Amino acid sequence: MSTTEDNKQIVRDYFTAFLAADETWWREHIAPTFKRHDPGLPFEVVGPAGVKQLADALLPGIPDMELPIEDMIAEGEKVLARLRVRGTHNGELMGMPPTGRKIDIAVLDLFQIRDGKLIEHWALLDNLGMLRQLGVTSI
Repeated sequence: MSTTEDNKQIVRDYFTAFLAADETWWREHIAPTFKRHDPGLPFEVVGPAGVKQLADALLPGIPDMELPIEDMIAEGEKVLARLRVRGTHNGELMGMPPTGRKIDIAVLDLFQIRDGKLIEHWALLDNLGMLRQLGVTSI
């Protein structure tokens, strides 16, 4: 059984692997039935293939993306990470042409880990803040 510290490390490693588009890590540490719950996405993220689809959708749009973790709390099988998404919108992002603008948005990610594998993920991102920073909306 994993300890909470082991689970926290898996989450840290997930963010590193995401930025590196490390498909080998994804296949080893993400369950085939893994699901990301994210109301801001137009597609479903399931298993390692879903994480690849997410990376393919986001990383070209923000090629200098950074994901600094600000806080992390773990209990049992769950790890909550509070972090930022930072970078420059220098490529197409979910159909939006590049603006060259910087983004810095808040994120809350709750992961469930069992037997050393990510099995579920709930993501809340400040999508409205990102759209404002990109000049898409003035609301």
